[in-house]
Amino acid sequence: MLVIRPITEADLPALMQCAEESGHGFTSLPVNEEILRNRIEHSVESFAKAVTKPGPEGYLMVAEDTKTGEIAGTTAIEAAIGLDNPFYTYHLSTVVHSSRRLNVHNVVKVLTFGNDYTGVSELCTLFLRPEWRQGLNGRLLSKCRFMMMAEHPERFDTTVIAEMRGVSDEEGHSPFWEWLKEHFFSIDFTLADYLTGIGKKGFIADLMPKLPIYVNLLSPEAQAVIGEVHEKTRPALRLLEKEGFSCRGYVDIFDAGPTVECDTRNIESVRHSQRCTVVIGESATGKDCIISNSSFENFRAVVGKVVLDEEKAIAQMDAEMAEALQVKNGDQVRLIAQ
Repeated sequence: MLVIRPITEADLPALMQCAEESGHGFTSLPVNEEILRNRIEHSVESFAKAVTKPGPEGYLMVAEDTKTGEIAGTTAIEAAIGLDNPFYTYHLSTVVHSSRRLNVHNVVKVLTFGNDYTGVSELCTLFLRPEWRQGLNGRLLSKCRFMMMAEHPERFDTTVIAEMRGVSDEEGHSPFWEWLKEHFFSIDFTLADYLTGIGKKGFIADLMPKLPIYVNLLSPEAQAVIGEVHEKTRPALRLLEKEGFSCRGYVDIFDAGPTVECDTRNIESVRHSQRCTVVIGESATGKDCIISNSSFENFRAVVGKVVLDEEKAIAQMDAEMAEALQVKNGDQVRLIAQ
């Protein structure tokens, strides 16, 4: 059984392994031990912190196999982005150039550089190792964050976003970045992506074009990938779309991957999750559910079969699941059927 729990300092080697396996374009998992160690320390402090409103906290979690202790993946939430380091995006919009006198009417797309998402919460760092990509493991890693948001809403903003990895090849070449590099940066995509991942974003403000970019001036290859996702990211995008997330024209400044967003209260798993009282017994014939305990500092989430009495708000689970969730008879859990 996989259990989602807050990361600890002992998980650094496993997080490094996830970073190495995640590949190019995964900005939030740079292959840098010092940066990952600092991120773990920040997460430990954030989980222990008393919070009444979202701030610069970052909640990093891992999926652990309860039998072997092996780390299968990682997932995270940033409570409020852009407060300590700027969060840049491009917004894709439409402008019209027309002249009645000349009988000319042109509709064109433009990319505008900005910081419109400052202060919102961000879903990030979702990575499941290849050998674990089966069953409901991917859903658990993604949806456990919504259980946390539903149970502890004071820690998160009313808007939640997720940056989707854009198109790049196995060597890390991004068609969109190739155009930017030629005209403005003169550094490779992998280096720019890495510098962003370790927090060194000053070069963006220094070199990024400040005026809107007309899309039709970009190379055909760059135009073709605006708003498109990396093939490995499509399953994650489909999960978020089912939760109610959609792209409202914002794309990543490096690879032009889409940023999707949703009001926190309108996320399907937040809206339809329910609190139940734990009864420990047999549950082999129950429904598949994603379940989390009600703790924050000792947050736990699993996926498995639960016998659910919705009218009485009772969730019957087996002893193994209760132990993984660190709950006992009479405790409260939050769950959503799958």
